[in-house]
Amino acid sequence: MDERRAIHSDRAPAAIGPYSQAMRAGEWVFLSGQIGLDPATGELVAGGTAAEAARVFANLGAVLDAAGLDFSDVVRVTVYLLDLAEFAAVNQIYAEHFGEPYPARVTVGVASLPKGARVEIEALARAR
Repeated sequence: MDERRAIHSDRAPAAIGPYSQAMRAGEWVFLSGQIGLDPATGELVAGGTAAEAARVFANLGAVLDAAGLDFSDVVRVTVYLLDLAEFAAVNQIYAEHFGEPYPARVTVGVASLPKGARVEIEALARAR
């Protein structure tokens, strides 16, 4: 049976609850949802949804790197948005991190997110 192991990066915010930044199970790496927290301060970055989304991708990239992966290894993404009217701004930043073939994706409008965040993104990656 494949062993499970937690993945951690000091370049991404520490978990704000009883969970890991990511878990590796066999060839799969499950990345917990990231919000736009600055890992140095633990506070949301200023500047609204686009700034938060940029920080989210920096956080996800740090966790992927800690797993020995990058955005090209991501196969599925879930985006949670406080306001679906801001989809285009998040989509533009999203497109800067993924190339073809693009991962499968779901975008969900939500009533609220942790710490008052406007966007949260989780991902599933396959290890090489």
